[in-house]
Amino acid sequence: MKLNQKNASSKADQVLLIILDGVGYSDKGANLGNAVNGANLPNLNYLWDNHPTLQIQAHGKAVGMPSDEDMGNSEVGHNVLGCGRVFDQGAKLVSNSIETGELFRGQTWKELIANVNKNQSTLHFIGLLSDGNVHSHIDHLKAMIKVAKREKVNKVRLHILLDGRDVPEKSALDYIDPIENYISDLKSGEFDIKIASGGGRMTITMDRYEADWSMVERGWNVHTLGLGRQFGSAKEAVETFRKENPGVIDQYLPEFVIAENGTPVGKIVDNDSVIFFNFRGDRAIEISRAFTEATFDKFNRPFLPKVYFSGMMQYDGDLKIPKNFLVTPPAIDKTMGEYMAKNSITQYAISETQKYGHVTFFWNGNRSDYFDRNLETYVEIHSDIIPFDQAPKMKAKEITDTLIPAMESKKYKFLRVNYANGDMVGHTGNFQATVKSLEFLDECISHIKEIADKTNTVLLITADHGNADEMFQLDKKGNLLLDKENHPSPKTSHTLNPVNLVIYDPKNKFKLNQNIDKPGLANIASTIFDLLGYEAPEDYHTSLLIR
Repeated sequence: MKLNQKNASSKADQVLLIILDGVGYSDKGANLGNAVNGANLPNLNYLWDNHPTLQIQAHGKAVGMPSDEDMGNSEVGHNVLGCGRVFDQGAKLVSNSIETGELFRGQTWKELIANVNKNQSTLHFIGLLSDGNVHSHIDHLKAMIKVAKREKVNKVRLHILLDGRDVPEKSALDYIDPIENYISDLKSGEFDIKIASGGGRMTITMDRYEADWSMVERGWNVHTLGLGRQFGSAKEAVETFRKENPGVIDQYLPEFVIAENGTPVGKIVDNDSVIFFNFRGDRAIEISRAFTEATFDKFNRPFLPKVYFSGMMQYDGDLKIPKNFLVTPPAIDKTMGEYMAKNSITQYAISETQKYGHVTFFWNGNRSDYFDRNLETYVEIHSDIIPFDQAPKMKAKEITDTLIPAMESKKYKFLRVNYANGDMVGHTGNFQATVKSLEFLDECISHIKEIADKTNTVLLITADHGNADEMFQLDKKGNLLLDKENHPSPKTSHTLNPVNLVIYDPKNKFKLNQNIDKPGLANIASTIFDLLGYEAPEDYHTSLLIR
């Protein structure tokens, strides 16, 4: 994996890639929900207006999603940033596997079904119930239920996680009602299927990077033990919670258990089969560990049911989590991180917990370990466990204060940082909090720019996808959608907008090529190698520098 060096006189001393997570580009105004344009950002606006800037693609086929109608996300964005190429990602791989029938011909599916048919036990599905196509898709669930019935499974239970993050913030019933109708049509005397438990995705089950194991514990208790507030149906639970707290959005709805005559309808017990049907890895690893690790100390499990557990995909290829999976994940090889390690290029990666795995695990092609600990430094700033609109600065200050000494040390040729503000606060749907988060982030950029001048560090500033750039729901004509009180209806999901890529070079040696056809996140890896004085691997997307 030897890199070829170019003319040493044209290379940067060091390069810092700044990923403004969720900060997309749109020319729409703040009145249409653009928090980026609504915020006072003197430093970023100066850079975008006065230094070479491109709008690049960060969604759809440019990041390996099935179509250009699919928004980008942090997983696929950082995969592409880190490997300089585009791989088919989870959503597309799973859809293709279902369409061709490959998923149902695989050994894991056969063993899941054989286990419940042999033991006359229950097949459980746990996962995010929406069509956001970032972590899961409801159509994947429907397809598996249909085949399970065809293959003589007698009992199925659904444990649904409510979205309101990759889809409209109060859309839970838009998915619960259709899935209830779907399973009602499939029910028969020999096929018993029900929703058994659920709750908001930011309340139960879907924690990541070990930020808050109590989320997983709550999920474990409702899904496995049937411990939680009881309702007659998922719809009743959602309607009750909304009546009790009208301001709560789906992702933060409390956990619930469906019961009949006071008895939970779907505990998970010995000899059952369990499928976690999310395809994205970061928020699937912890619940997978809870089901599969015999020695486990993250929370108390009164017992570990002896089940056949499978993920939709293998969420961590290094640690083999989980052992059983239905669809083979993308084999992302020859990442930038590996090339740099093999060529003795020092690297530094930093973010807070909520995005730490994005600049490490996803960046390195879904690899959880270092390539060379002597050459790589990874720094995690621990996130607060709090709704992020309550503390919109998040950990931007702490990240900046830690990053600056690393820049000043001149120890690292390539540094990368992810600031979570635009995405994590944007996902709350709170426009004003998102504006505040971006304004504080802009102050951090000012401090970093000062150090870049002192250390002759070239800055590349971009984003992995949009979010904060479109925080109100719009119709197909671009007009505001209003709620019952005639207020703009919040949008909590990512966008289809491009993202800015700006280069700041204290010596003004480097310029961006404005003539590259449809530039995207995949071009950034070659651009970084170019800046460092190396020829990028020949199968990487081309550099965006003017040669």
